[in-house]
Amino acid sequence: MTTETIEITTPDGVADALFVRPDEGDHPAVLLFMDAFGIRPQIQEMAERIAGWGYTVLAPNLFYRDGVAAELAPKEDLSIAANREAYMGTLMPRMRGFTLDQSGPDIEAYVATLLGMNGVSGTAIGTTGYCMGGALSMRTAAAMPDKIAASGSFHGGNLANDRDHSPHRLLAEANPDTELYFGHADQDASMPTEAIELLESTLTEAGLAFTSELYPGALHGYTMADTSQYQEAGAERHYSALQDLFGRNL
Repeated sequence: MTTETIEITTPDGVADALFVRPDEGDHPAVLLFMDAFGIRPQIQEMAERIAGWGYTVLAPNLFYRDGVAAELAPKEDLSIAANREAYMGTLMPRMRGFTLDQSGPDIEAYVATLLGMNGVSGTAIGTTGYCMGGALSMRTAAAMPDKIAASGSFHGGNLANDRDHSPHRLLAEANPDTELYFGHADQDASMPTEAIELLESTLTEAGLAFTSELYPGALHGYTMADTSQYQEAGAERHYSALQDLFGRNL
């Protein structure tokens, strides 16, 4: 397995990204959308675990406009709840500044780059996203329906809301052949029961293939082993569900 940092040209500049290859052969590709805490050892470990299933994986630094991943990575121990909460104050302006006008062209650049990389087979990819990345994973499925074969969202926040550009509204544009998976934390204020129900009813009406599951006892961020929100059972369940999703579709 090889892991390297590459640069991706976007309309707004150059984004740094992790690119992981399981070996020298050609493999289906996966685009991994980070959580708000950014590209760091935890995200690299997740990308490498997915690559170990036989996929090439690209994990871009979504906040490249604010700096490269090494500069933005948290220095605090996020497994301590007080540190995690304090660091959220740093993240909120960064998250608010990452607009749809920015993310849309970025997504196109990431998908095009991944499909053009050596070692990538096929013409469609899988996506997975965490926290804010969960919404981006779904937006990618909606924006590029001919390029996405499967899309996962784990502890994705605000996936169904009353805004015009809510992810659940946009998913009507997704390819009916694209399989979607949602792993919701049952203790996530950003995705309460009524939002989950709205998401599910909208996807059902649109005739999309999806699975939406509630992870018991899980907090927002349950997949992230370097934070205080981590839940081992939920994280391992997520890996199993994601591997099955990609195995069926990629």
